[in-house]
Amino acid sequence: MHFSPPADLFGEQGIIVLVVIAVVLFGSTQIPKLARSLGSAQKEFKKGLDEGASDDDAGTKSLAEAAPPAAVNPPAQPAQPPVQSNVDGTTGTSS
Repeated sequence: MHFSPPADLFGEQGIIVLVVIAVVLFGSTQIPKLARSLGSAQKEFKKGLDEGASDDDAGTKSLAEAAPPAAVNPPAQPAQPPVQSNVDGTTGTSS
């Protein structure tokens, strides 16, 4: 048994077979709707890529031009002695 190379499948006969299968599966009325929806999806996808690229360019430039934030150290808290509780529930030092 001899198999032809895969490139021969998409010759004239292969394309005709694919078109016939598509018409049988989807019906002749659904194919224009399918093509229209694929075209609009492709257009939206390209539009999204262009918007994302322009947003990335603008974000990169603004970050590069901005000065780095200054390091902020929190103020030091003075050490306080621990509060002791007496047996009667009052706080303070025991004497």
